[in-house]
Amino acid sequence: MSAMNTPSASSPRYILVTGAYGGMGRATITALAKRGYKVFALDLKAPCEAQQGIIPIEADVTNEASLAMALGKVMETTDELFAIVHFAGRYVMDSLIEVPAKELEAVFRINVLGAFLVNRTFQPLLKTGSRIVMTTSELAPLDPLPFTGIYAVTKSTLDKYAYSLAMELQLLGVKVSVIRAGAVSTNMLGASTSALDRFCSNTRLYTCNADRFKHVVDSIEAKSVPPERIASKVLRILGKRSPAFAYSVNRNPLLLLLNALPKRLQLFAIRQILKT
Repeated sequence: MSAMNTPSASSPRYILVTGAYGGMGRATITALAKRGYKVFALDLKAPCEAQQGIIPIEADVTNEASLAMALGKVMETTDELFAIVHFAGRYVMDSLIEVPAKELEAVFRINVLGAFLVNRTFQPLLKTGSRIVMTTSELAPLDPLPFTGIYAVTKSTLDKYAYSLAMELQLLGVKVSVIRAGAVSTNMLGASTSALDRFCSNTRLYTCNADRFKHVVDSIEAKSVPPERIASKVLRILGKRSPAFAYSVNRNPLLLLLNALPKRLQLFAIRQILKT
């Protein structure tokens, strides 16, 4: 970490973290506090008591009134944020034909609209040199796999939103980066496994295919990394004078290989793997 970006007791740096009490969020707020940052830990459900260097804030990232209240709480302490770090998100696995419309809308609201509303609400606290770090997915720059399309499309949208935001906020001296993470050992990894189990049980159209796909997903997610790897990456991004836009963590070589094929061959390969 550069000396310029090292917090000190006389000059604390405040950071807002969303999804702060999930796996990646909790690892990150812990690492940030140990490094000397002052952290506003925002989550839908947060503990009542503050910890050393960590101030919990309960808020819904999809609700403007809730975020306005969160902004008020932050401004009781400071009028400047060094960074906003996004982890709030939701995972879903379903077919694009069978997914209920309300479920589709809910995933977009949390994964995309939530980030938009947080950034818009707290932008007045970002000064020259401030940062925004968003967690997208290793799937964001890749072609989606079957039954992960809903999640992949939201993360691809978030990734594209982040780049558009980077284009604009650079004019205000604010830097935007994304972390494209592969499988991470968190509750969301468990949620993805549960979502896949539910999908395999409930789908009316892809029963046999889904069962085969479960074996593929299980093999991919078996190669997961601890959430501390993500926390470490956040620290490195915050410590850089000129961070890059995109950082990858634990990208799966099989997904990269599949994505390198022409789309016609990708479709053929998936059809051969999942055909009944």
